[in-house]
Amino acid sequence: MPIAILGGTFDPPHIGHLLLAECVRHQFSPDSVVLLPAGQPYRKAWRDVTPAHHRLAMTNLATAEDAWLTVDEREVRREGPTYTVDTLEELRAEGVERPLLILGIDAVADMPNWKAAPRIGELSRIVVALKGQDPAELARLAEAAGLPRAPEVVDMPDIAVSGTLIRKRIGEGKPVRHLLPDAVLRYIHRHGLYGAPP
Repeated sequence: MPIAILGGTFDPPHIGHLLLAECVRHQFSPDSVVLLPAGQPYRKAWRDVTPAHHRLAMTNLATAEDAWLTVDEREVRREGPTYTVDTLEELRAEGVERPLLILGIDAVADMPNWKAAPRIGELSRIVVALKGQDPAELARLAEAAGLPRAPEVVDMPDIAVSGTLIRKRIGEGKPVRHLLPDAVLRYIHRHGLYGAPP
């Protein structure tokens, strides 16, 4: 079975990411699940994104305990904005055929704004976390994005955890332990990220 790819800002990586990766591993049996931190996430230009070296370090910490979880640094190392289609083309050139591409339904909703969304659907097998949304909505969004195949649904519990929530709670001095790995939380405090006291 090919690899599965979970891209994202990972600002910070949290239990939602890890649970999604675990559910994909259980349901689809990929050889590994690869977390792919974005370098310059052009679709998040509206907000300050934590520098890539911090997000990469936190992602490495979040995946350290699971041999089947790995981190691909290519988008962090790439100059300029990072586009999913470019990464998939690179992987194809390296012999990786149609990896599983793990997305949230919010990402599918945004795909009409992505570079070459239909090509992404050709290069990968898209699997989607519904995040409490109706599966019929996924079909509509996939059609709007011009995807050549209907995405498959990941069977996972709906948990309302996001990087936005964690950053906000840290900035307000509220507890976030158990929403993200302890090693990541220690890193956040060590570097004073998101307004955390060192």
